[in-house]
Amino acid sequence: MSDNTATTTQSSTGQKAKGARTGEVATAGRDKTIKVVVSYVAKHPKYGKYVRRRTVLHAHDEANQAQVGDRVEVVPCKPVSKTKSWTLSRILEKHQAD
Repeated sequence: MSDNTATTTQSSTGQKAKGARTGEVATAGRDKTIKVVVSYVAKHPKYGKYVRRRTVLHAHDEANQAQVGDRVEVVPCKPVSKTKSWTLSRILEKHQAD
């Protein structure tokens, strides 16, 4: 049998972890919690026009390392609280302050 251990960040081939999503940190004021906005474009079912949509995810950030404006990758986990069922996997890009 093969040992099939999955990591929460990336596999050895450089692909995203299963179920991972990338988004931008909207708020990071609470302790060990960030709010990640995942934006996407969807086609309207009746009119066919492409509409911008977004999903807001509450993610667990154990080290409080993510800041507002950072691009991050989050992966699903077992529920940590009532609304938190995602955890911070890695920071893809830090926000550049002007």
